[in-house]
Amino acid sequence: MAAGSSQRIKEVNERYHDLAAASYDSKWGIDFGGVGQDQVTGKLRKALGRLPETPFGETLEIGAGTGYFTLNLIQAGLIGRATATDISPGMLAALEENAGRLGLDVRTAAAEAETLPFPDRTFDLVFGHAVLHHLPDLQRAFSEFARVLRPGGTIAFCGEPSRYGDFLAAIPKRTALLAAPLWRRAMRASAHEGYTNAEPNGHSLEREVDVHAFAPSDLRRLCSTAGLVEVRVRGEELLASIQGWAVRTLEATAEPDEVPWGWRSFAFRSYLALQRLDNQVLEPHLPPQLFYNLLVSARRA
Repeated sequence: MAAGSSQRIKEVNERYHDLAAASYDSKWGIDFGGVGQDQVTGKLRKALGRLPETPFGETLEIGAGTGYFTLNLIQAGLIGRATATDISPGMLAALEENAGRLGLDVRTAAAEAETLPFPDRTFDLVFGHAVLHHLPDLQRAFSEFARVLRPGGTIAFCGEPSRYGDFLAAIPKRTALLAAPLWRRAMRASAHEGYTNAEPNGHSLEREVDVHAFAPSDLRRLCSTAGLVEVRVRGEELLASIQGWAVRTLEATAEPDEVPWGWRSFAFRSYLALQRLDNQVLEPHLPPQLFYNLLVSARRA
């Protein structure tokens, strides 16, 4: 990738995520209680094959956002000393606020994945959620992940869009946009001004920040080229992702304060029900490339 386009991707990612930070947790339904801990624990278990018998010691999250993975994994007792990085100062400020509210100690650093400001062999776990598809230079980033890992250390990345899943997500989005006026009328909610005038909320930048969708072979190759071994790729979410994109698209068209609590509760409970169906019925039997999200883990020899 050309240096100019790479720099543009980084600048747009920083701007977009700074703009999104204040409303990020509510938009994505991020939970820092029991539900959130169960979700991240389940994702890590899928990525690794099983949870570790003892907590990871020194851990580094790439693109930590508002702290969904790091803060929930600390509370679940799966990681010890945590360092969280992000390219967006706004996201790190939100993470620090969440950590303070929860009484958790996390080190933060504004950093790019391709040039991590940490010594070699520092961390036992390098991980992230929904971050690899934002990185312009994936091979360089994976080399950095391997560099800062201790021998025997692990990487685990979850929530990365598959090529098929990226195509699949467009269907509920388009359908929801067509249904949005009728849905708002049923909810008695007015149109969200920021949705039609997207620039102040960063929506017009979305098409620029998502720069990759993956096949399982892409993730295996990135790990192997970086010298990582025992590569594992799994798929996650099919029915739940269809419901989730439809709901988020509908809600994005309405004034947030006017969306009824009853609707939000129904949407969240139905998402969890479909997520359980995916977990128990579909994921064990279908190939990973058919799912919306991919999870990858590997180890430094």
